Amino acid sequence: MPLIAALLLNLAHALDHLFLLIFATAVSDIALDFGVGRWEDMMPYTVGAFLMFGLASIPAGKLGDQWGRRAMMLVFYFGMGVSAIGVSLTQTPLQMAVALTVLGVFSAIYHPVGIPLLLQKAERPGMAIGVNGLAGNLGIALAALSTGFLVAWQGWRMAFIVPGVVSLVCGVLFACFAPHEAGAPAKKKTLSVQLPRHLAIRTFWVMVATSTTTGLLFNITTNGNGPLLAERLDGLVNDPSRLGVLLAAVYAVASLAQLVVGRLLDRFPVKPLFFMVLFLQIIAFGFASQATGWVWYAAAIAYMVMVFGAIPFSDTMVIRYIDDTMRSRVSGTRIAISFGFSSLAIYLLGPVVKAAGFSQLMLGLTGVAALGVVFVLFLPNEAALNAAKGKVSH
Repeated sequence: MPLIAALLLNLAHALDHLFLLIFATAVSDIALDFGVGRWEDMMPYTVGAFLMFGLASIPAGKLGDQWGRRAMMLVFYFGMGVSAIGVSLTQTPLQMAVALTVLGVFSAIYHPVGIPLLLQKAERPGMAIGVNGLAGNLGIALAALSTGFLVAWQGWRMAFIVPGVVSLVCGVLFACFAPHEAGAPAKKKTLSVQLPRHLAIRTFWVMVATSTTTGLLFNITTNGNGPLLAERLDGLVNDPSRLGVLLAAVYAVASLAQLVVGRLLDRFPVKPLFFMVLFLQIIAFGFASQATGWVWYAAAIAYMVMVFGAIPFSDTMVIRYIDDTMRSRVSGTRIAISFGFSSLAIYLLGPVVKAAGFSQLMLGLTGVAALGVVFVLFLPNEAALNAAKGKVSH
């Protein structure tokens, strides 16, 4: 993959996450503009975006394998740009819900299409995944930072318009610099990876189960950290711009975990590393649930390090154990199931916080992290997987 095209693919990951979190970052201003009493009452209107982020991954992955990943990435860039500008034109909560759902459809393209395209010929896939994950999480940090400043400058609508224009420009550049594919991945004749059926099914369902728990933690924290930060630092920091900078700093620091994990995945087996990261999630969330003020802020950095650190594992398992001819379809199915389920967390976030508060929510996240630890125990050992691959190849 040429350098400019690779940079644009990593930037696309940043844009993908940025777009999905503009609403959560600006929700208080949107609620005020639309005449809705509290931000919690606006949160259910974004569930369509996250639901389609999951469900639309299946057709996106199928089209990526059978039509072409380069072509689908062009649909991503231009679709995201136009739909984001469309969100900025909405006038009611219902219009907002529809526009965000359309945005979610296009956002579903990146993970099952862009990541396999980036990794097709990567010599160090773990590191490539780490860098790509860093880019995605910097997009989360940028969502907190840019949205805060754009809202303060020109209002919440500009927070959607500016990234939308950036996405359109990136689409033009990608069309110019990304090489054309020789053919659709699904049409390749040779297989580089082929596992026995029972191990393939077991590995797939472990990927789905762990992706669901990590997706729940990711969605709830990235959508809830803004209001949670304001609550836990109330009386210490109240300026929205400063809160945006602090939230961006959490994500920026936590994003470095992607690079560390990516480097480790190129050197060590997946299962023990994944187990350790998920186990540390339990400790971090449990501590954060009882903390306030700057102690909570330090704990927030710790749990986001573990949340982001868990992200590369699913893509690494796809690259190691799924042949390139069907990676987009497998990734799309995995994402559809896991994020389709975890999108319910976005719908429930506002009502749960309104009824029980953030402390109880954080305790619930501790339980979700513990469930992930149980699931990863069922992942086949890498030695067994490699032995099985060797038998099939011979």
